[in-house]
Amino acid sequence: MARTARVAPGGLIYHVMNRAVARLPLFRKEADYAVFERVMLEAHERRPTRILAWCLMRTHWHFVIWPRKDGELTAFLRWLTHTHVMRWHAAHGTVGGGSLYQGRFKSFPVKRDEHVLTLCRHVERNAMTAGVVDRAERWRWGSLWARREGDDRLKSMLSAGPTDHPKNWMSLVNRPMSAKDRERIQTCIVRSRPFGDESWQMRTANRLGLTASIRSEGRPRTKTDGRRNAKN
Repeated sequence: MARTARVAPGGLIYHVMNRAVARLPLFRKEADYAVFERVMLEAHERRPTRILAWCLMRTHWHFVIWPRKDGELTAFLRWLTHTHVMRWHAAHGTVGGGSLYQGRFKSFPVKRDEHVLTLCRHVERNAMTAGVVDRAERWRWGSLWARREGDDRLKSMLSAGPTDHPKNWMSLVNRPMSAKDRERIQTCIVRSRPFGDESWQMRTANRLGLTASIRSEGRPRTKTDGRRNAKN
């Protein structure tokens, strides 16, 4: 099983996500999204952190977060998910009904260069990629919509990243991503692998104890395999 990256000081940016247990819907109707958005705003007021992008989907959600100090990311997400679970059960009449999320959030660090913009593009176009909308900014429950249409409170939750968005950001988000970028990000999500160039990826994996995420995904060779190959 892929390990979740440990939050460490030093200015790392993280992609974080969580999904409902058994891939059941977290958001069954528009009111469910609205409840989560209110919890998200409260969490940000109580446990402030720099949020660069987010997207809420039917069975899961994504954030790109740039914590200022060790423990900040975990504090924000712990309050967010715990409060959301309580309010979700209260709204659906299932108090005491068991787990809502499949477990603790998953995360991976991203290099503070163009990789951050690539990751934010991936997150903000998530609903369009899934075929829910035909333009990324039309998805009401994501940061791309919030940048243009959100009220002051929602916009204030968005922080600037280490690299400025280009002026054609909305057009860029709607432009198809390369198959290579999509595949690399998906691998990082599944394996909690750092997202960056190869040398940075290896250094960061070593520093955070994520070297298993870099190893080959194929079946490890066994001594039996070696003997069999020697005979062939």
